[in-house]
Amino acid sequence: MAASRAAVLKHGSGAVPPLRMPAEWERHDATWIGWPNHEPDWPGKFAPIPWVYTEIVRALAPYERVEILCHDESVVDSARHHLSQHGVDPAGYRLHVQPTDRVWLRDSGATGVMRPDGSIALVQWGFNGWAKYDNSSLDAHVPARMATIAELPRIEARRHDNGEPLILEGGGIETDGLGTMLVTEEWLLSDVQVRNPGFTRDDYERAFAEYLGISHTIWLGEGCVGDDTHGHIDDIARFVAPGVVVLAHEEDESDENHARSLDNLQRLKKARDARGKQIEVVTLPFPRAVIMDDMRLPASYANFYIGNGVCLVPTFNDRNDRVALNTMAELLPEHDVIGIHAVDLVWGLGTLHCLSQQQPAALEGDAR
Repeated sequence: MAASRAAVLKHGSGAVPPLRMPAEWERHDATWIGWPNHEPDWPGKFAPIPWVYTEIVRALAPYERVEILCHDESVVDSARHHLSQHGVDPAGYRLHVQPTDRVWLRDSGATGVMRPDGSIALVQWGFNGWAKYDNSSLDAHVPARMATIAELPRIEARRHDNGEPLILEGGGIETDGLGTMLVTEEWLLSDVQVRNPGFTRDDYERAFAEYLGISHTIWLGEGCVGDDTHGHIDDIARFVAPGVVVLAHEEDESDENHARSLDNLQRLKKARDARGKQIEVVTLPFPRAVIMDDMRLPASYANFYIGNGVCLVPTFNDRNDRVALNTMAELLPEHDVIGIHAVDLVWGLGTLHCLSQQQPAALEGDAR
């Protein structure tokens, strides 16, 4: 049963019908994370990280099941110990052994899509360590493991021009679930950390249409300062409802994020979604700069995660924490908005959205 449901479907062969990537606020069957194990991702500051992950699971588990990938059995034991210490109900999560290089499952994990019959499949992008790190071979196997555990078919995304794996990361794509996509030019069209050599704007839009059901792409400019991925959208601009985008905007003209975010604000104000409706833009502030070893980290409230009836928002011991939490609470009145301390977490160059990946619920299924 599991083997057949986790089959690999070849897109373009007639085996895979049109696909749609649901919006993040649509119903989930589960949230996927990877338990931290790679100390060099948080050099000199690893000790508190498992406790931060514990708090994330504690916050999510009452709302939806959390599927946790663990590098080996020792990591399984560590995860179980931490979760037990915080009193997290074991019924709310499952632990699975899967070797990983890093635990940023938004990027290495599969992207859930819905088929016309309401069933779910997982799109596997090619993954090459953000075109920056050599040690990514273990992470490349994460989507197949997710598909096996979830008993869902897997679709291997391929370039239309040469049949090679299509390199993308989930942190770079943001959709309203109705055919509109947000991405940045810095991520896909610059000559730094090139994911798919030779690919043009039109090539990417063709791939978004084929694998995610996107009919209209809004291209923003640059991501935030300190972004190791070179321009992921999930640190700067996120849909919270059809036609409504939350944008991280820095008003201080002396801050390096000001010009970037102002350009993105101007682009969004002129933009329309796939339905032809003008985008409503709601701004979030940035926290004051978070610095470690003389390096500015990509601290952003826009890296929130929306689950079933809950929204987790990174906080940074900053006066703007309250502004961000209140703004998100106003935008998502039917969700419990919970702040998660992320000053330690962001030393790994990512926070809540970067480390999580939703598994959409099938239309006919119950998400629990």
